[in-house]
Amino acid sequence: MGIVPEISINMSERDKRKIERLRKLIRHHETLYYVQDQPAISDREYDLLMRELQDLEEKFPESVTPDSPTQRVGGKVAKRFTAVAHKTPMLSLDNAFSVDELKEFHQRVVKGLENVSSEDIEYFVELKFDGLAVTLTYENGVFIQGATRGNGKEGEDITANLRTIKSIPLNISTDKEKYGTLEVRGEVFMRRESFRELNKSREADDEAPFANPRNAAAGSLRLLDSSITAKRKLDIFVYGMGSMEPMPFKSHDEIQTALKNLGFKLNTNRHVCGSIEEVLPYIEKWQMEKDTLGYDVDGLVIKVNSLEYQKKLGATSKFPRWAVAYKYEAEKAETEVEDIICQVGRTGAITPVAILKPVYVSGSTVSRATLHNEDEIRKKDIRIGDRVLIEKAGEIIPRVVEVIKSKAKRGTPFKMPVKCPDCQSTLLRPEEEAILRCVNYDCPAQFKERLFHFASRNAMDIDHFGPAIIEQLVDKGWVKNFSDLYKLDPQNVARLERMAEKSAQNLIEAIEKSKSAGLARLLHALGIRHVGQRAAMILARHFHSMTKLQNAKQEDLEFVMEIGGTVAESLAVYFKQISNQEEIKRLAECGVEVEITGESVGTALSGKQFVLTGSLESLTRDEAKEKIAALGGRVTSTVSKKTDYVVVGTDPGSKVEKAKKLGIEVVTEKKLKQMLGE
Repeated sequence: MGIVPEISINMSERDKRKIERLRKLIRHHETLYYVQDQPAISDREYDLLMRELQDLEEKFPESVTPDSPTQRVGGKVAKRFTAVAHKTPMLSLDNAFSVDELKEFHQRVVKGLENVSSEDIEYFVELKFDGLAVTLTYENGVFIQGATRGNGKEGEDITANLRTIKSIPLNISTDKEKYGTLEVRGEVFMRRESFRELNKSREADDEAPFANPRNAAAGSLRLLDSSITAKRKLDIFVYGMGSMEPMPFKSHDEIQTALKNLGFKLNTNRHVCGSIEEVLPYIEKWQMEKDTLGYDVDGLVIKVNSLEYQKKLGATSKFPRWAVAYKYEAEKAETEVEDIICQVGRTGAITPVAILKPVYVSGSTVSRATLHNEDEIRKKDIRIGDRVLIEKAGEIIPRVVEVIKSKAKRGTPFKMPVKCPDCQSTLLRPEEEAILRCVNYDCPAQFKERLFHFASRNAMDIDHFGPAIIEQLVDKGWVKNFSDLYKLDPQNVARLERMAEKSAQNLIEAIEKSKSAGLARLLHALGIRHVGQRAAMILARHFHSMTKLQNAKQEDLEFVMEIGGTVAESLAVYFKQISNQEEIKRLAECGVEVEITGESVGTALSGKQFVLTGSLESLTRDEAKEKIAALGGRVTSTVSKKTDYVVVGTDPGSKVEKAKKLGIEVVTEKKLKQMLGE
């Protein structure tokens, strides 16, 4: 937490009671918010409760317990993961890809149960989440260990990372004689909205995006730095128990009810079916409706409901005989790789991209697909001219699934360049990284990307400033750093290709207007690694000025809510560089705002969550989002029970109907402006 407190020896009984009362209250609100999706207090009120508990635990460090809500933020970096043996094997599931195969599974169940009638077999049907299976162990109600499935017999200890997931209770109220040691199984996943936000942030920091939400979740759980995992917005659905003797339940349905009563988060889309025929409508239903969910589902899990029958059926060395996964096939398309190019990002990362013959898949035309890195190309042996199968991973990012083998003569294997495609500097591949980098900070391609980011809509928002203009300004040497933009001669700009006096004047005016973009936008625009749009907003609202931020110690930065060690270290490194200090000084001398005035800091909408739908007349979406954020609110893309207001413009979508069903207040643009004080 930054400053190490002195050890206290005078904690009173009153202090102990207050600490325990705060923990109990915070746990209660975490369950309401993260498990039941029914928040009873605002985010700000929750943060204040957490801050009060943190202050007390810093004052009395001997009071800190592993199940305290403060222990979710992640701690020191682990050197490696240790192995964990599962008390009960975490077997994988056999697959069924058709109704006929599902009926064959049912016949095997009937045969295995011998004298049991087919009509007496109930099936429990639940969604098959596309995430990472984990096991959670509780001792006398306290979460003591979490592990991956691994090879089924042995997994990896990822307790520190699992603690950061707020839908996992750190303490459950249990009957100690009944649940002395409780082993719970679940699936950790990442919601699509969180996945998009994460990839957007990674791309802004010039890091390779994750291919799909499952990879993002799995990668986040295996990070050695749990403070980074804490920022990844992971979630979990619990679905069963591991070892428990004696087992007091008779069915899988009863187990799920018990888990729900203990405070675990279960998916509500689960069904008990009286026969295999009753399962079939759910296969059709979820094949049609799975895309409406906020998370990825790749099929259904069908289990024999009776635990007695499960025990009789047993398992093979790989699969339980009483369960099967019905898998939906992802939509794929075949096309041709016309070329492979390498792009230079603003931090020097070299990313290979496949140029594809345009093909329609999952609702849009795809003509490009990232190949991520050299290892990915070599593993799949992708070459120019190959016929390939592509799919939208998580129905978001196009990816090459595999090369379609043919007898035709193939092109030569693709080789990554040894020199930067733009500046011809020798490329390096840092140890333990899969990405080649151009380490020449003065590389024109990198600076062009940094300049494009600086002027982008979510940064300084400079209109009329596209790649063609950036290319010319940099190539002519007129713009060598950000501050040079504010010194451009309108007459010189007018002489650029496809420019005239009027368009040059528009650009100069847009650059002038950007001076008042504000501290948060400037921080984001500078392109400091790991400082995305939200982190920039948090830092601006906390420090109010660039000078205070520059002078802040790394431990002070780590203490800021939602910032953490990685961002703090990146900021400290950035501000230590003399060239960066001088550039910020030049920007300020040019009139760019580097502080927030007292009048612009507001809390009128603190803790309120908004969703925008339809077109607004007097505000762009980004303007509305920024104005709401300036007053402490937040804009999300999905309507949920956590939403406070849905703002309706012209031609609104289905979000309005969903808001009405959930009883969420729907407001007009006029009402929003009143709330903004305009």
